[in-house]
Amino acid sequence: MERFFGFDLGDAESAISVLRKAGDKTPRVLQVCGVRSMVTAYARLVTQEVLIGENACYHPDAVERKLRFKSRFLTQAQSEKDIQTFAAGVLGELYGDGNLVQGEDCAFYIGCPAGWDKTARERYRRIFETVGYPPVRILSESRAALVSACQSRHLQVGYDILSHPVLVVDLGSSTTDFAYIMGGKEVELRTAGEVYLGGGLMDEALLEKAIDASPDAQAIREVFALSESWRTYSEFAARRLKERYFSDEAYWKDNDCIQTLRIMYDRPLRLTLQMNAKLAEQILYGPIKGLDGKSFYQVFMDSLNEIRQNIAGSQPELLFLTGGVSRLPVLADWCRVVFPDAVIITGTEPEFSVSQGLAWCGRVDEDMKEFAREVEALRDSPKVEQIVASHIQELYKAAVDALTDPIMEHAVMPVIDRWREGKLERLSQIDKALEEEITAYLRTEEARKLLTKPVAAWLKPVCYELEEYTVPICVRHNVPYRALSLNSYLSMSELDIRVDAKNVFAFEEFTWMIDTVITVIVGLLCGGGGVAIIAQGLPGIIAGAVISVMVLFMGKDKMQNFLLDVNIPLRLRKLVPRSAFVSRLGRVKDEVKRNFYESLKTEKNEAISGRMAEEISAQIDDCLIRMAKVVEIPLTT
Repeated sequence: MERFFGFDLGDAESAISVLRKAGDKTPRVLQVCGVRSMVTAYARLVTQEVLIGENACYHPDAVERKLRFKSRFLTQAQSEKDIQTFAAGVLGELYGDGNLVQGEDCAFYIGCPAGWDKTARERYRRIFETVGYPPVRILSESRAALVSACQSRHLQVGYDILSHPVLVVDLGSSTTDFAYIMGGKEVELRTAGEVYLGGGLMDEALLEKAIDASPDAQAIREVFALSESWRTYSEFAARRLKERYFSDEAYWKDNDCIQTLRIMYDRPLRLTLQMNAKLAEQILYGPIKGLDGKSFYQVFMDSLNEIRQNIAGSQPELLFLTGGVSRLPVLADWCRVVFPDAVIITGTEPEFSVSQGLAWCGRVDEDMKEFAREVEALRDSPKVEQIVASHIQELYKAAVDALTDPIMEHAVMPVIDRWREGKLERLSQIDKALEEEITAYLRTEEARKLLTKPVAAWLKPVCYELEEYTVPICVRHNVPYRALSLNSYLSMSELDIRVDAKNVFAFEEFTWMIDTVITVIVGLLCGGGGVAIIAQGLPGIIAGAVISVMVLFMGKDKMQNFLLDVNIPLRLRKLVPRSAFVSRLGRVKDEVKRNFYESLKTEKNEAISGRMAEEISAQIDDCLIRMAKVVEIPLTT
């Protein structure tokens, strides 16, 4: 794609931004119908010509006029037709002004409320596809606003937000859209992502108060009941007056913020719209009909408090206010009451943050496709496996060092205790008992945890070596170096993206270790047909003498076989104290490890090591891909 269009089709106003794949540093907000922010409205004239934008709100020949139809998309079928008509008008304007060229390689990224599910988003996408738009992708508006904040040099938020909790509050004309983002991932909120609270409710309240104060109130209500065009025209005028007032409240304290409308239906009617401090307070803090008698302030604060209670993770450290209504200074004060520790940021042009963020998403999406292809190529190459294989012996040594003592304590000694207590009748049963005991122990979470620290330490040099290949990929695609640093992710508790050290070894590898342990332990403890076990310390001298006599009469081999299969009396077993066995294990520990290390060099274990290298490489590969997805997190819907 050569160009990416971000289309923020809002309930009250809409904006379109465009960003070239190469060359543009920031998206450019296009002028449509002569303005950068156009009214989301259309009018059908007597001639069936369709007008869009502000002209549609004022044109005297309009027989049909529609505003604020997007907010009804989920509830009214007519809204879909209204959106289609408006979208077609916008597309015509883009082609007519030369902002869009037939057949060019471009894509449209169009925003929707975070609360819309996949079905609604697909239905919404098809509207634009039907009209004839270039390829369309539907993204969350709050996510686009966050991307805009990431990319904005003015805000200097940067990619740090990927490791910190963020709450995006998008205040539109019909809804207030919330998105909680932790570690770059959008987390579902129980508010369903949006609350039906927007600036349009203020417009309606202002218009209603103006009608109440008018001597022609009854006649005006009758006209509005018969003519949607005049009602929407008056509501639009109320919106503009409200925006004018709140854009500079200090100025309007000493000046009249007033506008008189002439409503021409059966007879001329006058409607005076007015804004002042008293009315502003009533609109913000007084009961509103569309909110079941609650105030704008009350519903907004209830929503913030509900979100605070329902956030399962950390409370937001950054609160990003966007949308046209976010210009109200009082909103930041309300947010500070609920989230006192959060840094609250509002963009310089919040009305364009979504459209610009959508355009940025387009370019990031394209970049990430190339980025992911390179990461995939690295995954598919032998490099990762070669690096792992070159360090595999160090991993085995770390595992042996970590597990030998615990195996002796938690697996070998319990078997010896069972033999001393008579629960094992013969020495020949020790092999099988050790196998069962060691197998059971190595399956425990405790044994897995013992590997975490040494394996994590082993992974560090592996990851550093791997970064020789990942860092250049980041540089080529302007991705922050830290985004593909395995070592960063291995130490970042905020992100659940790391190689799982506890799962580096599959149990098949432990099976090989079990065999080695049994061979070494049995050989060292039971060598000489049990002589080593029962001839310990001073009490074992008598037993040793008996064994010597047996050797004379039976021969060494027969004597050893006899001792392995004979049920040695319990009293004779007890002659050797438990401490003697503990001492014996301590003395043979180093020899056990040496036997381990020696066994690593055999041909059989080379094959196992190769398979382990492949398994560990797969885990690191998976980590690379998951980290690549973190880089493109703003694009997920």
